[in-house]
Amino acid sequence: MKYLWLYIIAIVTSLGGLLSGYDTGVISGALLFINESWNLSDSLQGMLVSSVLIGAVIGAATNGILADIFGRKKIIIMTALIFIFGSIACAFAPNIIVLIISRLCVGFAVGIVNFVVPLYLSEISPKQMRGTLVSLYQWAITAGILFSYFINAVFAKSVYNWRWMLFAGVVPGVILFIGMLFMKDTPRWLVSKNRYDEAKEVFKKLEPNKNADEAVKEVEQTIKSGENKDGKFVFEKWMIMPFVVGIGIMFAQICTGINTIIYYAPTIFKSAGFDSNITAIYATAGIGIINFLMTIVAIYFTDRLGRKPLLYFGLTGVMLSLFAIGCSFQFADALGDNQKWVAVGSLVTYIICFAVSLGPVGWILISEVFPLKIRGISMSICTVSNFAFNFFVVASFPVLLNRIGGAYTFWIFGIVSILCLVFVYFFVPETKGISLETIENNWINGIKPRKF
Repeated sequence: MKYLWLYIIAIVTSLGGLLSGYDTGVISGALLFINESWNLSDSLQGMLVSSVLIGAVIGAATNGILADIFGRKKIIIMTALIFIFGSIACAFAPNIIVLIISRLCVGFAVGIVNFVVPLYLSEISPKQMRGTLVSLYQWAITAGILFSYFINAVFAKSVYNWRWMLFAGVVPGVILFIGMLFMKDTPRWLVSKNRYDEAKEVFKKLEPNKNADEAVKEVEQTIKSGENKDGKFVFEKWMIMPFVVGIGIMFAQICTGINTIIYYAPTIFKSAGFDSNITAIYATAGIGIINFLMTIVAIYFTDRLGRKPLLYFGLTGVMLSLFAIGCSFQFADALGDNQKWVAVGSLVTYIICFAVSLGPVGWILISEVFPLKIRGISMSICTVSNFAFNFFVVASFPVLLNRIGGAYTFWIFGIVSILCLVFVYFFVPETKGISLETIENNWINGIKPRKF
């Protein structure tokens, strides 16, 4: 019960992840009915779907420094308002141009929450619970995707069906906005702005058994160690490694193929031998459910086993699954009707391994490895790289599938997974049970990632 307030904060804040997942997933069902209303060309459909991704890059790129200046709480409140406004604008869009602009606005909010919510959760969490609480964000994203499937099904036969689908995002947006009004900003950001009394008050609520004065002093000392004699922050050589880790783990999260599975699962299932569109879609929904459930497993284990053991397990499973999927295409004639079941089994295994490792651990790590003074802008840079990798992989996948075939396409992703395993071994530090201040001091003192 002593951490009840902490869990309430984490759940409310994680609604940002639910909104991100919802607004990413809802367009898949809404697009069918939007196309009936306006008979869109292929290019307009592409613009409508990709507008969220474009907005997300802009949102992530432009708001990191604002989170460092104005605080994490205010940025989350602003983002909730953008989600609400964007959802209403989408629902009442009189034409496709207004709808695309409205989806661009929603995407702007998606880009912001993808860095500011994990940042907020990381900075309010006790070191022994940080992995669990930050993992809630990834779980909320998977919940949002499932919620979008459910809403699409509920309103599919309604009048103004797609408008209701897009409008439904207002509900979690309002809850997030109201909930955040009652929250405090993170104690670490408050210390960075010399608001020590407020920081102590927040520390007392978050960690009742911890000495608030000592906690504030530790944060203050860490901040000063990154400043020059005039009290100004100075970018130093040791800060390069956190960026290597942050951008590298975003590469591993995306370039091992997760969004080819999420976005193109029906296409993969059809290519592997499923004749019916409905059957392929049902199989895809099953993938979404497994992703949601297995992220719960990750929440349980991140602070028990650690980040690197989960990454070793997950990347190994992802690698083997990708090679198995490739083999199902390469040896389709020999496998016959069994090909589709090999493909299904491999995809399910892939999702299980990803959901308990790269999915949540990627966001945990980028919320931990950066120095406090530039944590906001640093996480926004990593989030931009995430969306950039996402765009490259998703755009290139259908081209690879058509030109070199499913086997070689998935084998390429498998080889990338091997390289990512090597990267994790040599460059990613184990941050389980280590305070954010200790992690920063380890970088400052030149401690190698393998010896954290």
